[in-house]
Amino acid sequence: MSRLSPGVLGAVDAMHRQRVLDGIAPSSVWGVFDRDGLVASGGHGDRGDGRAPDADTVYRIASCTKSVTAATLLGLVADGLVSLDTPVTEFVPAFAAVRLPTADSPAPTLRMLLTMSAGFPTDDPWADRQEALRDQDLDDVLRSGLLFDSVPGTGFAYSNLGYALLGRAVSVVAGAPFPAVATERVLRPLGLDDTVFAAAEAPGLVVTGHRRADDDWEALRTTGPGAFSPIGGLFSTVRDLARWGRWLAAAFDGTAAPFAEAGSAGSDVGPLTTAERRAMQQAMRVLPPGSLPGSTRTAGYGFGLFVEHDPAVGPIVSHSGGYPGFSAHMRWSVSTGLGVVAFENATQAKVSVAATRALDLLLADAVPGVAVPHAVAAATGAPVTRSRDDERAPGSEPVLPSTRAAQRSVTRLLADWSDAEAGAVCAENVPLDVPWHRRRAAIDRAVAEVAAELSAPPVAERSVTPTHLRWWVPGSRGRLRVEIRLAPLASGLVQTLVVRAEPDEVVPAEAAAVPAHTAAAPTDPAAAPTEPVAPDPTA
Repeated sequence: MSRLSPGVLGAVDAMHRQRVLDGIAPSSVWGVFDRDGLVASGGHGDRGDGRAPDADTVYRIASCTKSVTAATLLGLVADGLVSLDTPVTEFVPAFAAVRLPTADSPAPTLRMLLTMSAGFPTDDPWADRQEALRDQDLDDVLRSGLLFDSVPGTGFAYSNLGYALLGRAVSVVAGAPFPAVATERVLRPLGLDDTVFAAAEAPGLVVTGHRRADDDWEALRTTGPGAFSPIGGLFSTVRDLARWGRWLAAAFDGTAAPFAEAGSAGSDVGPLTTAERRAMQQAMRVLPPGSLPGSTRTAGYGFGLFVEHDPAVGPIVSHSGGYPGFSAHMRWSVSTGLGVVAFENATQAKVSVAATRALDLLLADAVPGVAVPHAVAAATGAPVTRSRDDERAPGSEPVLPSTRAAQRSVTRLLADWSDAEAGAVCAENVPLDVPWHRRRAAIDRAVAEVAAELSAPPVAERSVTPTHLRWWVPGSRGRLRVEIRLAPLASGLVQTLVVRAEPDEVVPAEAAAVPAHTAAAPTDPAAAPTEPVAPDPTA
């Protein structure tokens, strides 16, 4: 077992206690593990019964589910039942109706879906509301058409839709519903008995998800299993998720030079071999800069997991999870076996911030010479450089025609708001994320703060993908930042609508803008971003 300083573990616990005191979430729970298992854990706040959460309290883990989805599929591949290079149309015939972006575009393969390279737009806000969708309803979505940010197989974009399609493939190949296949092939063989796809199946207390409503917490309804369960449908505990992370990290035991004798390294206990688990944790797709919120390291995406390269300790594997009412994060160093898991029960809580800082502190304590970027930044209070260097001239960004059409619709909506028009412009998740009346009130405050001239043309714009656009409207006391992201639907509906005041004295740089999974908890939910470029993101 690792010898970790009580002071460092105390600092980790204090971070989570402070997050509850700061009103970021009603409850916060954490755990630290090493190669031998769970080392320490702690919890703060009220889990719903007047007690603080512990390592056996059940939370939704959202997109941390994706690594289980990937492992389930890889097990079928290992058994010779399916190939990763098979087109998705073989398992989801309705996908044949989807018009691909170019005449020579290949149909996405399972490998492309696994590595987030199928060409679909980032879709967190929309997809997070689709969990209970039936298979036939997903088929209808596909037949209605999709948008693409890139030709399949040519670039990375975080896509939940892709993992929903993977879940369908698993179900078709195994001849059973995806939750049952994942449970029988992965979860139960590893003893993850508290990890389930339905709240009613959890043996422990399940916390309720919340979101901020003015100065109070509003409880949210828990959705049930469906076509999108493979993207983030699992409930779990700190104890179980630490066991999952330890099992994945253990695949690297004995792989550093000098190597152990042939045949003696690693352990093939469980549903995947050590080689298969290591394959999950390789950077199959390099991420564009800024795609992994909060990270300053070179990063890529493997099979259901993000992989960062740290110059001191090597690969750090992670994934965030963000669902309405919940935030989760898991991360570990493959060279040391040290890892952290953390959960909170609030929308956009971004517990990844605390978990990332915690692992940095743990590594600095355990490995001489390791820098602690997050702790150093917090201690020094170094200012963020601010500029407008990354902005572009209005109309110059290469976005889809659907994105330009949505920009024009949102511009008209901001000038003359009606809930009916908002419903015609936005996907169904937008009023579910923030009700129209609260969103409109927040927009009115932002417009008034900078005295925005809503009839004036934009002064600048910026886009990171063809289905995303951010632009700035001038005001007499600053600028109004408006940002949209389209759902992956051919109808071109807006899944993210952000309207934020930027007074003259604070003009954030594009590079310094804090993504959703790492930003401080927003006091104004309608002004907060609802997903990262690639999440939690987030999630």
